[in-house]
Amino acid sequence: GGLILFAIFSLVMDVFKIGYYSSFYSCLSAIKIIYPIVQAIFVVVQTYFLWVSAKDCIHVHLNVTRCGLMLTLTTNLAVWMSAVTDESVHKTHSKLKKNMTEEIFRWLLKVGMRSSSVEECNCNSQICQIFKNGYFWLYPFNIEYSLFASAMVYVMWKNVGRFIDHHSHHIQRLKFRLFRRTFFVGIMLGLVILVSGLGVLILYEVQVNSSIESSKKRQALTMYYIFNIVCLSLMSLVCIGGSVIYRFDKRDMDRHKNPTRTLDVALLMGAALGQYAISYYSIVAIVASTPRDTISALNLTYALLMIAQHTFQNVFIIEGLHRQPP
Repeated sequence: GGLILFAIFSLVMDVFKIGYYSSFYSCLSAIKIIYPIVQAIFVVVQTYFLWVSAKDCIHVHLNVTRCGLMLTLTTNLAVWMSAVTDESVHKTHSKLKKNMTEEIFRWLLKVGMRSSSVEECNCNSQICQIFKNGYFWLYPFNIEYSLFASAMVYVMWKNVGRFIDHHSHHIQRLKFRLFRRTFFVGIMLGLVILVSGLGVLILYEVQVNSSIESSKKRQALTMYYIFNIVCLSLMSLVCIGGSVIYRFDKRDMDRHKNPTRTLDVALLMGAALGQYAISYYSIVAIVASTPRDTISALNLTYALLMIAQHTFQNVFIIEGLHRQPP
């Protein structure tokens, strides 16, 4: 379900990219327009393949199967690297256009274009601007789709030729009831935080990017940091509470080899390393900077809580992954 959700947004992004590149195809290489078309076909075929075959455990043509899955995995990683690079270049161009004169920026934009006329490559129409802004905001979904698909293909690759000891594992279907008291309260609180977070993020982006007055920018930053500090504090307390409850749990720990769980733990820790690095550099920058004002104090608190929350959350999730079913 998550894969299909990201796949739909990735297809929408490809449509926007095709529309954007088609707006000035005369000064672009044909590969720029062909690439999103081929990528859309790849997304459709791969999503269908994973939807149909994700639970298969292949025991014939092992080498061919492993080779095909590894090729698919590396293709997803290549698409992911391309998406990250494109997003970074797009962000850099936006910054350059703000900080440089129009003549210098147009000269830089001219580099890499086939036509000597830069005017033909300007995105001046309203529909072109919609396509441009649309595919830029949809990049995160395409990045997540590539990582999501890579994880699923990796698990399939690990399961090729694998035999499961049926005596050590028993299948137990968990019944999920939405309107049970604990589930319903948890879902409602999560939705409240999600909607509030989106609202705060939109207000923050609008105030910081469009407002000229420094006082409004400071208000937006203060609101943003206070909201995130409250959320991170609640999440840390909840994860600590969950880890404490595990200490009173009588279930045994599952120590058997499980490639899906191993991948989950590795991805969890790997993703946390990036956030740890961001928070660490933020702390160093805040401590070294002057003057120290309210925004700096809030930023420092936010960075420290981010490290604490990721640590408590990872411990809670990893302990939960190793628990036997009830």
